Amino acid sequence: MTTTPGGPGDQGDLFAPAPPGRPLVVETDGGSRGNPGHAGYGAVVREAGTGRVLAEWAGYLGIASNNVAEYTAVVNGLLAAAEIDPGATVEVRADSKLVVEQMSGRWRIKHAELRDLAEQARAAFDPARVRYTWVPREQNTAADALANAVMDSRGQIRRNHDRPSAALRAVPGEVGVPWQAAPADGPGPADGPRAPEEIVAARTNAPRMSGTPLPRVGGEPATVVLVRHGVTELTETGRYSGGDTPGPPLSAQGRAQADRAAALVGRVGVDVWTDLPVPTAVVTSPMVRARETGAAVARSLGVPVSNDDRFAECRFGDWDGLTVPQIEAGWPGQVLSWATTADLRPPGGESLRDVGARVARGLRDVAGRHQGATVVLAAHTVVIRAAVGLVGRLAPGHWSAVRIPPASVTIVRVWPRPDVDGRLVGDLTVVGCPSESAPEACLSICWSVEGHRPSRR
Repeated sequence: MTTTPGGPGDQGDLFAPAPPGRPLVVETDGGSRGNPGHAGYGAVVREAGTGRVLAEWAGYLGIASNNVAEYTAVVNGLLAAAEIDPGATVEVRADSKLVVEQMSGRWRIKHAELRDLAEQARAAFDPARVRYTWVPREQNTAADALANAVMDSRGQIRRNHDRPSAALRAVPGEVGVPWQAAPADGPGPADGPRAPEEIVAARTNAPRMSGTPLPRVGGEPATVVLVRHGVTELTETGRYSGGDTPGPPLSAQGRAQADRAAALVGRVGVDVWTDLPVPTAVVTSPMVRARETGAAVARSLGVPVSNDDRFAECRFGDWDGLTVPQIEAGWPGQVLSWATTADLRPPGGESLRDVGARVARGLRDVAGRHQGATVVLAAHTVVIRAAVGLVGRLAPGHWSAVRIPPASVTIVRVWPRPDVDGRLVGDLTVVGCPSESAPEACLSICWSVEGHRPSRR
């Protein structure tokens, strides 16, 4: 990437001094094995005066660039600092000159993805209370070790030492905590780290709530946790609400549902669906209701959030905002025909095949960027039905038979490469699990798209 100091859009000395608060140091580092390649970040929050470690956060990012990993470390380090003391003054230390100069406002940020991450960093902690310092790599070993640990385990670490009662969130790609990253009083063999063959055996024999995926060509799958948004005023009155307009926002009930969905998603890889990696990113539809739901999940997880137009709800055209009886009055029989055929479009709207084509492209891109990781996708009924239908090899005319309650959780795994016929390759773990219910009550399905037979677990 080329960066230039000064010029239009340069922030300069943007941030005015803030009153002093509790001083904290945030050490950050990110790495990518291949650039882009398997990537991870690490962040350590310390008490400035004593050097005492207050928090350690790290996460595997799937396939990403080194710069994205470095910026993600800053975002999460600031989120960790905000949980400790939002009124603190923070010194962010990084061994990336690019991050320090750009976040200090002396260099322009040209890459759109890095600009988004920079905005997330500024939203995570009052910029007036943050300064950035470059340090040599040899002075940044703690954050570097965390980043490498999660790149090895492909999991996530959350250690909040400043809150002893807080639950440990250190989750690799297997059940339990990686021994090399476990706390001193945590689980682990008394005589030191396990040998690699013991780790492989543990992974093989660990319980798999999501079912054992079939071996496939084309790399590792990405796990996609699809969350339908909470209800809106239109949902509550039985009106079609599509991708034609950005609104409406969540209602009060919808916001409560989004919080419950966030709590359930926060348990993925921890105590439910424990063989899946903990989510490390959130993607949302551009619609307001989905963005609000995704934001609730991202806040709960402390992970980055982005939006993707390909996951917008189906455009209903002239039907948008109408109830089924109103549509029937104007277009007799058309609602059922649209829901049970592939190519019928509402006037000015989209067919199920139209939606499926863009959802397939979006899922394939997500799988390519997040191989081996878990991503949350906050979306809509038709989009989630399309995802289920695509990985389950259901004809579009059957997608409407899949029920997706508000704020429910659906989990699929998607491989980055299509099959020989160009179709999406994936499998289903669970469909439409209500966030109000205990997930243990949901029927988990591991659906082999080659055998077309669901196996109940």
